Amino acid sequence: MKQFALILLMSAACYSCSKESTKTTETSNNTAPRAALTDRTISFSGITWTVRSESGTSGPGPNYWSNSSSSVWVDENGWLHLKLRKDASTGHWLCAEVYSNSTFGYGTYSWQVEGRVDLLDKNLVFGLFNYKAGADGFHEVDIEFSRWGNSSYPNYNYTVYPSTTHTPASVSATNELSLSGTYTTHTFTRTSSAVSFKGYHGFTNAAANAFFPWTTPSGFPVSSLSLPIHMNLWLVDGAAPSNGQSVELIVHNFTFTPQ
Repeated sequence: MKQFALILLMSAACYSCSKESTKTTETSNNTAPRAALTDRTISFSGITWTVRSESGTSGPGPNYWSNSSSSVWVDENGWLHLKLRKDASTGHWLCAEVYSNSTFGYGTYSWQVEGRVDLLDKNLVFGLFNYKAGADGFHEVDIEFSRWGNSSYPNYNYTVYPSTTHTPASVSATNELSLSGTYTTHTFTRTSSAVSFKGYHGFTNAAANAFFPWTTPSGFPVSSLSLPIHMNLWLVDGAAPSNGQSVELIVHNFTFTPQ
């Protein structure tokens, strides 16, 4: 698997600049007042999650968000489904997001994902992350699968935002992910001094299956807060999928192991 150099955003290449512009939209718009519809909650992996829904559009994107059971559901196996789909009546593409009602601090966060996350349309983003609403540009840890609207960009992204004003304003690493199957495991571990990431082929944490380990640089001020967990599937700049296809991804399991 071809690896790319680690990227500090203060000296990022063009594709990183484009990605960061999108993420700025995500954090700032994600905290704007919303015209929320009736809250819907689900239980997944022993945790209660709120399914995001509101009228109109909002970030990231901006996009339309749906809490319909056609967009977000837990099946008879206890697996979480997130689906990006086009609404036949309005023509709008509807995005999906859930966030935990409880918060989590230092420890290891791990997701078991079914789906070819390496083959997502260039305009799609699948995110697994910690995020503090209202703290734009701070207290955020991201795993994101996206080419940020450009098919030549790497498709696997790690980003960490600081706990306080800092230069650089965030640190990031990217990689070109290529899978031979549909099952992967993705993790990050938060401590008081660093965030460390790693992926695995299959539903395993075996060292032989690991890929793309990365840790924040020494001295970077990582968040010390207990934060909600988010999972979302959305469109870069609200642009429709270039292939015009709906996408469904399945998260079999999420675990948090406290430090």
